[in-house]
Amino acid sequence: MILVTGGTGFIGPKAVAALRERELPVRCLVRTGSGRELEALGCELVAGDMTDAASLRRAVDGCDAVVHLVAIIVGQPRDFERIMSQGTRDLVAAAKGAGVRRFVLMSALGTSEETKDLVPYFGAKWEMEQAVKGSGIDHVIFRPSFVFGRDGGVLPTFLRLARYSPATPIAGAGDQRIQPIWVDDVAQFFARSVDHPGASNRTFELGGPDVVTWNELYDRIKRVLRIRRPTVHVPMGVMRLQASVLERLPNPLVTRDQLKMLGAGDNVADTRPALETFELPLVTLDEQLRRAA
Repeated sequence: MILVTGGTGFIGPKAVAALRERELPVRCLVRTGSGRELEALGCELVAGDMTDAASLRRAVDGCDAVVHLVAIIVGQPRDFERIMSQGTRDLVAAAKGAGVRRFVLMSALGTSEETKDLVPYFGAKWEMEQAVKGSGIDHVIFRPSFVFGRDGGVLPTFLRLARYSPATPIAGAGDQRIQPIWVDDVAQFFARSVDHPGASNRTFELGGPDVVTWNELYDRIKRVLRIRRPTVHVPMGVMRLQASVLERLPNPLVTRDQLKMLGAGDNVADTRPALETFELPLVTLDEQLRRAA
């Protein structure tokens, strides 16, 4: 039995579907009343929460592997500590107590000892990684770049901006590089990792086959959408001012912490170890955009 946390999120349903395609038994930790789409895939549901250690122990009981996908993007520092850092420590302890064979964690590209103090998100991801590595459980850690998909993540927002804005806004000079990966490809990595012997106790960076700047990304988006819009480069200072206002909304378009992560440098992965280990084909960026348009 494989326990999946975060199964109702953006990547979760795809990862669960990929596991079920392999005819592996899956149990999902879900909030009470949610997860019907996962149940339809043949999953067992367990009601619980990352902040409820007792529910984590119930969820992991009898499981052979754990795929841990839970994370938040926006919140107060205490929220990142409570849900991501402490929640992962509790889940790792529960997994160890239950005799789990392998623990698979979704981290994030850019997570490192050097960036852990930059924003709470990176700090929490770093602490999650350390909890897993120090557990003594056989583990696999993935650090994906931007994950693109049709029905979630950041790509639909990028498409709406390009389609409906009179001018396409790009933060700063737009010359920093990113390496988006398609959500179904990420799901396949997770599905293969639960029992792949060559992945044991390793950390893999994940990115798609194409590396582009933000300027190039929006050029490709507009080409796929067959639209012509001018581009406007918004100074980072102005973006930070806008973000300070947007943060007051329930689902802000951008936050100051996200701008800090954007300004930290290129979001480019060393994909060679993952590709050599898992031998999975990846969807090109242009095809990602066509699928989502």
